[in-house]
Amino acid sequence: MMSAVSGEPMLRRVKQEAEPPPQYSSPEPQQPLPQPIHQRPLQMMQPSELDLEPKEEVKFCVSPGDGTVVGNTSPEQQHCSSTTVAAASGARDDDAPRRLCLVCGDVASGFHYGVASCEACKAFFKRTIQQGNIEYTCPAANECEINKRRRKACQACRFRKCLRTGMLREGVRLDRVRGGRQKYRRAPDQPPHPPRPHLDDIKVLEALTSYEPELLTCAAPPAGVTDPNAKTLALLADLYDRELVGVIGWAKQIPGFTDLQLNDQMRLLQSTWAEMLSLMLAYRSMSGAGPLRLRYASDLALDDKQARDLGAHDIFTQVAGVAKRLESAAAMREECYLLKALVLANSEARIDEHAALRRFRDTILAALNDAVAVLRPYNANAALQQLLLVMPALRHADVAVRRFWANVHRERRVPMNKLFVEMLEACLR
Repeated sequence: MMSAVSGEPMLRRVKQEAEPPPQYSSPEPQQPLPQPIHQRPLQMMQPSELDLEPKEEVKFCVSPGDGTVVGNTSPEQQHCSSTTVAAASGARDDDAPRRLCLVCGDVASGFHYGVASCEACKAFFKRTIQQGNIEYTCPAANECEINKRRRKACQACRFRKCLRTGMLREGVRLDRVRGGRQKYRRAPDQPPHPPRPHLDDIKVLEALTSYEPELLTCAAPPAGVTDPNAKTLALLADLYDRELVGVIGWAKQIPGFTDLQLNDQMRLLQSTWAEMLSLMLAYRSMSGAGPLRLRYASDLALDDKQARDLGAHDIFTQVAGVAKRLESAAAMREECYLLKALVLANSEARIDEHAALRRFRDTILAALNDAVAVLRPYNANAALQQLLLVMPALRHADVAVRRFWANVHRERRVPMNKLFVEMLEACLR
């Protein structure tokens, strides 16, 4: 009897081990209420049922929210801060086309402050903006070539080119914390565009560049003049007269100008000569650093104090304002040539053939628009607006120039040539 009792548990245990384990299945779909999660039976998947996909290449970008790195983001959703995040593996596809720095032409390390640029130009732009009070001066004529080999030769022209290519000041953090202050959306790859026009294709600009008068040199001062201010004033009067001769010959070379009636040509010149001369004076005087000096000739430049001594402080103030606007717009030589022609065509003088003047003005404006698009492909619209904002400041400079020289002529302070007096008195505004 003891053996039977003791053997019963043993038989029950052997029977349980021989039986297959119970199979669990998910609830039937027609069951009205689902079971709670903690009471649902588990559905096991066999290894043969797993659908394994090949491993994809992981792309990284900066999340627009907290700056974390996320993967496999479509091009439309990629964001770039002031720097580009590299892939975690560090691998690089040597067969892929490499971007070039828009500033110096070196290999670009990514998109920095809005444009593709190398590490050197990124650091240069960041350092310039963060220090705030850096003012560079070009040792030449603000036209230095910036490339990989010569990018350190002129900081003024290099910084101007950074702005010209589209680098944004507001993208730099002034608190010196790593990471851009702005997050810039990178546009997805677009189909190739037709080739951009070249500056050589703009016929109006070709003519303006060929016939732009060269910077003058002062003539000998009049004999018998000993007062320094009187001597400087006489030199200025002679320079203005010679510049007037040059600007008249220059205007005749602009395509479409000689199609106007002769009287209309003279009225345009008589009403805009002071604006055109002030524009080129301001462009030559752009320094970017230190006190501004008006560069009237290769051997004559006036600072604020000298202008006050001559009684020409109003001219200095207005032309300095034009120079500051040109510096803010990072104006280039070709743009100033076309802007000068637009000033001539934008006259408010009373003329006879308004339709012809409108066609002439539209031709100049179209050429300026094309030139800006070539020189600044990444921010052409904003750059064109900045350049056109110079024109109201030129009107104020025009008033200051005419008022000053009219007083000089009325008081007979220095001799003035006949052409200068005629252009001064023929104010048709």
